Amino acid sequence: MVCPWCAIGKAHLNAALAEFEHADEVEVVWRSFELDPGAPPVRDGDYATLLGRKYGTGPAGGQAMIQRVTRAAADAGVTFHLEQARPGNSFDAHRLVHLAADRGLQTQVKERFFRGYHTEGQAVGDHEVLERLAVDAGLDQAEVREVLGSDAYADAVRADEAEGARLGVSGVPMFLVDGRFAIPGAQPAEVILATLRRAWDSAKPAITVVGDGQTCGPDGCAV
Repeated sequence: MVCPWCAIGKAHLNAALAEFEHADEVEVVWRSFELDPGAPPVRDGDYATLLGRKYGTGPAGGQAMIQRVTRAAADAGVTFHLEQARPGNSFDAHRLVHLAADRGLQTQVKERFFRGYHTEGQAVGDHEVLERLAVDAGLDQAEVREVLGSDAYADAVRADEAEGARLGVSGVPMFLVDGRFAIPGAQPAEVILATLRRAWDSAKPAITVVGDGQTCGPDGCAV
């Protein structure tokens, strides 16, 4: 939810799918990964200062980081306003993404959370914000409230995280194509496209026809 490179990576994936010959047979499934599991719902303070404190670069270093990733986002066709970002705990947002998967709206909800956080300065650790964004993406309001008021889908989030740990995933984005080809980080669309084609070709290799012999079919045999 709060990883800028994940939002950029999704834009690269979109660009790759636009060029992929079998895009209509691709299913995108989002898995949970928390960057800061111990975070409060919303962290107080200026984002550049928070980044500078986390990475030991000071506010100026934090601001430089914001500028670099904002330029990378722009190159991918995504608008960031990270100077107004409000980081916090993403666990409940992940639970709603699992609800969205059950309702056939996973990517819509995920992208709405991306835009809310990276572009609009929305606090995706706040339940009121989550409810508004999720409903805006198409989920039922009563159902969203029910999930947020319970521990529904908590096991699904933990299961994703456990599987990620088993696979050795230590950072995001991480694309896993056909369960066999891993693309770590927000790599260029060309890399993703090449991987999609490789996965397709290895799963469904073309048949090479050699010569033309006599055959029999439903209508009889060639004689």
